[in-house]
Amino acid sequence: MTDPLLLLHRHRAVLPDWLALYYERPLELTHGEGRHVWDAEGNRYLDFFGGILTTMTAHALPEVTKAVADQAARIIHSSTLYLNRPMVELAERIAALSGIPDPRVFFTTSGTEANDTALLLATAYRRSNQVLAMRNSYHGRSFSTVAVTGNCGWSPTSLSPLQTYYVHGAVRGRGPFAHLSDADFTAAAVADLRDVLGQARSQVAALIAEPIQGVGGFTAPPDGLYAAFREVLDEHGILWISDEVQTGWGRTGEYFWGWQAHARSGPPDMLTFAKGIGNGMSVGGVVARAEIMNCIDTNSISTFGGSPVTMAAANANLAYLLDHDLQGNARRVGGLLLERLRAVCAGVPAVREVRGRGLMAGIELTRPGTDRADPDAAAAVLEAAREGGLLIGKGGGHDTSVLRIAPPLSLTVAEAEEGAEILAAALRTATT
Repeated sequence: MTDPLLLLHRHRAVLPDWLALYYERPLELTHGEGRHVWDAEGNRYLDFFGGILTTMTAHALPEVTKAVADQAARIIHSSTLYLNRPMVELAERIAALSGIPDPRVFFTTSGTEANDTALLLATAYRRSNQVLAMRNSYHGRSFSTVAVTGNCGWSPTSLSPLQTYYVHGAVRGRGPFAHLSDADFTAAAVADLRDVLGQARSQVAALIAEPIQGVGGFTAPPDGLYAAFREVLDEHGILWISDEVQTGWGRTGEYFWGWQAHARSGPPDMLTFAKGIGNGMSVGGVVARAEIMNCIDTNSISTFGGSPVTMAAANANLAYLLDHDLQGNARRVGGLLLERLRAVCAGVPAVREVRGRGLMAGIELTRPGTDRADPDAAAAVLEAAREGGLLIGKGGGHDTSVLRIAPPLSLTVAEAEEGAEILAAALRTATT
């Protein structure tokens, strides 16, 4: 048994003030198994957030832990200066799954670094530092990815190496187009895109967009919006980067990649990935057409991207996901979970909307009788859910009033029912 308050004191003494912690009494998670984790005081929780959508298959998945141990017993590190069999094998698998023609894969250690690399490639290929991004978006915490993050709660500086233009369309239920039908919403967003492009000084390099906004509160445009955008982008030679850090690997159930909900125009020019592929190991990357990936004409390496141990983990994790049809499980169990969440939220005045796809659900809270976000209620529900034995996340705009629910893709029906019941009780306790 350890004292979490003492660890919290030590944390605050040596780590940045801006390093966010959940809960009034922050948790120290010590171990996990399946869809459950335990804290340092011995409390057991059903995990509906998976380390921010990172524990994709299950905690302590034997296939992954064995792959890590076996590889670590051989060699832990070599860098990209040497041939790396696990990296080549994973790249071959991801290239085949990506849908991108003549693909090349570059591995990084995080989603931030993956998006940073995609921006480097796009701006080098197009010889332009102008980038389109979506309002309310989040793409990482590096200098370049903060520059294309449209959510002010996660953008700590206005200084930027890029000139970014923000476009409407990613938030269906709020903003000036919210009252329109899906078709009219898409048409209005396309008109806005054309208007923005008319104000650009010269050619624009790329549009970077999350098919479903993660940090932004699991909000999404109508299916087909990015296909309609793509028609406009193609007129100008502008690249489309699909940020799949949170939507990839079948989490949405219906699709393996989020971009496939907008597939009328075919695959993006680039897609970025991270989080779930390593099941907790630090793996990210970019898939791009060869002509784009190979446009860099200087030397480059990655010291830690594609390390043998993380590649072994990702290979085992991806094989497990495909062999056990976890995408299908996300569709089936996720559909049931969304149905249950809508049912338990129907009588809660503070709930404005329940939305999502597969095992990616958001519950937006507002002050009853108004349309104003209620971050205090979201924080209270987060605490109440923890007391009931359930871990969830938060997100949304700068107000952080959306409960984010994204359990491992191996979630069972019984666990979905249990989590919905705990969340129902937490909503009743915290919002009445």
